[in-house]
Amino acid sequence: MVTEDEAMRRAIALAARGLGTTSPNPVVGCLLLDAEGEVVGEGFHAYAGGPHAEIVALAQAGERARGGTAVVTLEPCNHTGRTGPCSHALINAGVRRVVIAVDDPTPVAAGGATTLRAAGVQVETGVRRKEAEQGNVAWLTAVRRGRPYVTWKFAATLDGRSAAADNTSQWITSAPARSDVHVLRSTMDAIMVGAGTVVADDPQLTVRDLRDGTLAIKQPLRVVVDSQGRTPRKARVRDVAAPTWIVTTAEVGAGPDGRVDLNSLLAALFGRGIRSVLLEGGPTLAGSFLAAGLVDQVIGYVAPKLLGAGKPALVDAGVGTIADAIELDLTDIAQIGPDLRFIASLRQKES
Repeated sequence: MVTEDEAMRRAIALAARGLGTTSPNPVVGCLLLDAEGEVVGEGFHAYAGGPHAEIVALAQAGERARGGTAVVTLEPCNHTGRTGPCSHALINAGVRRVVIAVDDPTPVAAGGATTLRAAGVQVETGVRRKEAEQGNVAWLTAVRRGRPYVTWKFAATLDGRSAAADNTSQWITSAPARSDVHVLRSTMDAIMVGAGTVVADDPQLTVRDLRDGTLAIKQPLRVVVDSQGRTPRKARVRDVAAPTWIVTTAEVGAGPDGRVDLNSLLAALFGRGIRSVLLEGGPTLAGSFLAAGLVDQVIGYVAPKLLGAGKPALVDAGVGTIADAIELDLTDIAQIGPDLRFIASLRQKES
């Protein structure tokens, strides 16, 4: 027998399997328990247009779902899109009780809980809400703000340098850390850099298996912020390994500084179905995003090395005095090989 709390923990873990492949949809996990509390079905939303988590779990459970409980990380949808409404599917399967972690914030899909209650199904919401929201933070942030969730990733030495005085930067961090970055990339809808990074480093910006160099089947969109059209014709980001958008002011407009308007850029990406962006571009682009208040999360890989000179990991981020420092809340610290990885969310300033 499995408790509903234990089932929700499993559902949250299942949902994470969809990271990087479901946009513009959320990641969702579902467990079905029979009337005796035994697991009879489980599923997660694997890709946009594919069956939702509840449908996968119901197919596994069959008749054993009748009189049972569905434990799901996000309120079952209540509309017909590329798939039918999950609320109706649960009712038709004879599910007696539905346990939900997070209410759906989108007007088009919300209302599943109301429909279920109207059909006589017991509904409980808020079970492990905080944990489920964290697992779906990119999608939830994106649909609430109308722009993708932005994670700034950087690698640096202990003294904050991303390159030596002669501009060499390969490799500041270890092979395990670089492998971890590819796992991180695989969960994102887009990877973004500035034209300066492309000119200096010629990155390919793909998701690869570092053991044999093979490309992952699903590749994020590569985004190059290029206000002045500096991306070389033979740059690796122009190859066929992954889709690429080289963004100019002509397409999304210019900000007060004459460069690509970052708010317009993120709005355009949202319109393309992008819900999460990994910002990997150099210190200037990162500083611009931070100064504009457009970074939601920071992931830093810090190597136990000192350079004393060279390119800093971050330049002007709009901070002129210590009172204006951008404050972070650390959410995770781990050792990856010899390096330290920290994950932090930006602290919301009180208004």
